Amino acid sequence: MIRHTLLIAPALLLTACGDPAAEVDYDADTPEAAELEVATTDGEAAALLSAIDPGDFADLELGAKIVGPRGPEVKTSLSNEVGILADITSFVACPAGMETCDPNTAPEGTIYTYVHIVYPGEDMDPTTGAGAGTDDIDIESAAAFMMTAPAHGFTGEAGFSKAEAVAAAGSSINIVVTCEEDGQIYWTANAGDGGDQWEDAEPITFYWRSTLPPAGPAVSYAIRANGASASGEGPYPAKDDNATNACTAIPTAG
Repeated sequence: MIRHTLLIAPALLLTACGDPAAEVDYDADTPEAAELEVATTDGEAAALLSAIDPGDFADLELGAKIVGPRGPEVKTSLSNEVGILADITSFVACPAGMETCDPNTAPEGTIYTYVHIVYPGEDMDPTTGAGAGTDDIDIESAAAFMMTAPAHGFTGEAGFSKAEAVAAAGSSINIVVTCEEDGQIYWTANAGDGGDQWEDAEPITFYWRSTLPPAGPAVSYAIRANGASASGEGPYPAKDDNATNACTAIPTAG
């Protein structure tokens, strides 16, 4: 198994597109969190040695969003046969300075930032995701957000909102980002022993970057919560034999 741990740096607010995920105050004196700093197992030690340089969401400057078949954002749910485990809002943005994000006219070498705002349970918006129904499940503990298909064109840059992670589960939360053997990206959240958990309606924003634009929404994302998994749609790039995936360092296999 190829498994690299990305030590993701702090991320504050999603402001570059003028559409913050959540207005969360972050005090610079808050203890550092959401990073794996000390290896506690042989596997973690090996991962630290091969870590990809961390990304810092606070430093990202994003341009316009791609306007796809459902508009500039995809709002849906992550569900299984029992019900809805999370609502998710996703979009893909071009780099700063691009007032229009159209893959057909974007210059060669454009890097696309895939952003996913995940709300365990529901987003509390009756017009999106789970809506106003009662089919969402009360989430006591969400443990991971993940891709269920290879991250085609992955540049090696990925991260999450540190402010939202701390707001959701306190300063003891660790979020570790790993490359899985088939080229997927996992964001695993360990809330520690403080009793607070990532739970109902507490958004955390995750991101990753690709050299490839989305081909459209695809069932390629999932959440692990309450000991179960649930999947759903989000923007996803098509396989390109000429594009590499930093998780595998070779052209991605479909």
